[in-house]
Amino acid sequence: MKLVTTTAIALVVAISAAPAVAQNNGSQQQPAQAAQPKITPSKGALKAIVDLQATVNKNDFANVPAKVAAANAVATTKEDRYLIGELQLKAAIAAKDSGAETSAINEIATSGYLDPAKSTELYVSLGSTLYNNKQYAEAQAAFQKAVALDPRNSEAASLLGEALFAQGQKEQAAAAFQRAVQASTAAGQKPEESLLKRAVGVAYDANSPNAVELSREWVAAYPGPDSWRNSIAIYRNLSHPDIEGTLDLLRLMQATGAMSQSEDYTLFARAAAEQNNYNEAQAVLDAGIAANKVNPADPNVRDLVAGLKAKPKATAADLAAATKAAVNGTALLRIGDRYYAMGDYAKAVELYRSAMGKPGVDAAVANLHIGMALARAGDKAGATTALNAVTGPRAEIAKYWLTYVNQRA
Repeated sequence: MKLVTTTAIALVVAISAAPAVAQNNGSQQQPAQAAQPKITPSKGALKAIVDLQATVNKNDFANVPAKVAAANAVATTKEDRYLIGELQLKAAIAAKDSGAETSAINEIATSGYLDPAKSTELYVSLGSTLYNNKQYAEAQAAFQKAVALDPRNSEAASLLGEALFAQGQKEQAAAAFQRAVQASTAAGQKPEESLLKRAVGVAYDANSPNAVELSREWVAAYPGPDSWRNSIAIYRNLSHPDIEGTLDLLRLMQATGAMSQSEDYTLFARAAAEQNNYNEAQAVLDAGIAANKVNPADPNVRDLVAGLKAKPKATAADLAAATKAAVNGTALLRIGDRYYAMGDYAKAVELYRSAMGKPGVDAAVANLHIGMALARAGDKAGATTALNAVTGPRAEIAKYWLTYVNQRA
């Protein structure tokens, strides 16, 4: 992977009081020089800096180190140190000496002349050159200096992540990419989707818990079937939720239009059937078949098709009778799930609230399902309140649903 950055190493000023310029008094300056600000070295360092300049301009690279040492010996101002570093950099670039480039940029950055943003650009460009030369450890050091100078520079943090990843330091790379996302947000900018996807991918590859948070940031900033499906898949693969949690995530995929593969539909149908919610299982399977995502003749699906066909499907009257006969909170919760699957969200919420607080009912599940039903019903405020009340392991699933709620009009 070759890095392409928005910056490039370049000399940004010209020495203003060199004798050569004085000798050509009245002549026209070169256009490139005219656009550059001028810096005047101290009187005590002027001769040594001009000597260094002449040596650099002649590409006399063997004598540059001695001339640099002589100039540094008489340098007294930040301007002196900056100009010496600039000339070192010019020589290093011409000589294609990455080690000398690093020394020169350190000289420039520590001179005190440039503001941190300019020094950051130099380190970013140096790091990119080193990275492209496969000098990953050296590139890492340059990017780390850039990040230290400007913590809000998202590009520097992202490139640091690339250098770390290239060295196999996946966890550290994931943290660097997360800092890049945070830096972009702190600067008042929406992180680029490519950055978020890269951050998510590296974090997931590192098996980092940060992958879940980053995936939610991705889908929050760039909602769509692809980001929703991948974000939910990342959570499921890293967290391995139980059947209850799996169903609630698949219901979110359904709500966001993110179901695109045969296994999305068949997993959903099998999970719903496992809770005896045959209405929902059949509806999901039928939707997959209608969308040409599920082939009912597929040997892996035929048993599901046949099994569901033989199962009884509840009517509204059946649910009303079951509600009256319910002997515990869990029964009420499951009846609520059946109303949810029918799209009767108001009745589902009523049953979930009736189940709340009864023995054997997990309050986190009840609140989560209340929030889900209210979200589907368009009650943004009510859904937000219920989802924020979810605690424990299911709070992570609630955060995904909250992301969905926040995207609703």
